[in-house]
Amino acid sequence: MTVHIGAKPGQIAETVLMPGDPYRAKWAAETFLKDVELVNEVRGMLGFTGTWNGHRVTIQGSGMGMPSLSIYANELINEYNAQTLIRIGSCGGMQPQVGIRDVIIAMTASTLNSPSSGIFKEFNYAPCADYGLLAAAVKSAETKGCKTHVGGIYSSDVFYDERPDLNEQMTRHGILGVEMEAAELYTLAARYGRRALAVLTVSDHLQTGEALPAEDRERSFGEMVEIALEAAFT
Repeated sequence: MTVHIGAKPGQIAETVLMPGDPYRAKWAAETFLKDVELVNEVRGMLGFTGTWNGHRVTIQGSGMGMPSLSIYANELINEYNAQTLIRIGSCGGMQPQVGIRDVIIAMTASTLNSPSSGIFKEFNYAPCADYGLLAAAVKSAETKGCKTHVGGIYSSDVFYDERPDLNEQMTRHGILGVEMEAAELYTLAARYGRRALAVLTVSDHLQTGEALPAEDRERSFGEMVEIALEAAFT
C-alpha cells in the first residue's frame, strides 16, 4: 500500500494500462478483463486487476496531467514492480489527415514542461516509446484495419491552451495530436528501465473543431484498449 494506491502486495500486475479517467478504467476492466478485482479506490482513482487471455493485467486511472500521472507511475514502478505501462486515452488531432476516432500510436512525446524537467535543467530530453510495444501495437492496429497514425505527439501541461502560435508550429512540424500525460510516462519508463507506450483515440480536432459525442466515446475507445492489450502480450 502506498500513499495513493491502496492495493496490497501482489494485487498489481506487471502490466498496467493507464487511462486518465478512473471510470474509463472501470469500463475497460469490466469490458475486457475476466475475474476482475477492485484493487484501488483511494481518492476515487479506481484501479482493477483481472486477466486477459490468461495474462494478469491491472487497469489503473492516472488522473489528468503529467503531475498526476507521475504520482501513479512512480508508485506502480517503485512499489509494485510494474514492468509495462501503457497509456490509453483520448487526444486532440492536429494534422489534417488525422480524423475523429482514428488511433494515434505515439513514438515520441514533446512537451514544454513536465515533473521531470527539473532533473534535466537546460537539457531537452526526447522521451520515446518502447520499440517492441510500438511495433506490436502497429501490427495489431493493421490487423484490425484500424485507421492509425504513428509519430510524435505533444503532451501539454495545460488543458485550456492559449498559444495558437505554438499549435501552429507543432502542426507545421508534424505533431499528430495533443494530450496531457505521455511525455512524463515515457521519461519515467526510461529512468527505471521499464516499457511504456501511449495508444490514443482522437476525440476532437484542433483544426476542424470536430468532437466525438460523449455517448460515442466508449464504443470508439474499444479498439484502443484491444491494441494496447495485444501489444503488451505479443
